[in-house]
Amino acid sequence: MHGGTRAGPAGQGGVQNTSHAGEGMNYTIREEGGYAVLELTGEVDLSCSPDARKQILQCLDGNRNLLVDMTRVTYIDSSGVASLVEGYQTAKKKGLKFGLVGVSGAAMSVLQLARLDKVFPIHQNVQERLKADG
Repeated sequence: MHGGTRAGPAGQGGVQNTSHAGEGMNYTIREEGGYAVLELTGEVDLSCSPDARKQILQCLDGNRNLLVDMTRVTYIDSSGVASLVEGYQTAKKKGLKFGLVGVSGAAMSVLQLARLDKVFPIHQNVQERLKADG
């Protein structure tokens, strides 16, 4: 069903992990280096993209910089890409940082086709993004 499970405080600053297991897409959210890191797993398609969108926007509504980890995304369609674009635009309006990390080959192909690989800040992993931030 929809909804995540919350683990209690872990590590410094009460870092909380949230996870969700669904049919085609799973996600976890963790805090790292001043970012909320939303890790998507599986297929981000029409049936799952509303959930991805909700998680992206909730992180940004909390005025949290956001990285979307796409290492384990096996498929993304235009609705999933639209969720990423909306997140990017929302972050820009709020003056927050937004980026993609660990973009899988399957997801990168779709982003390149739409030329969004030139729009989104994309890094190999969270640590690379943190280095780029200085």
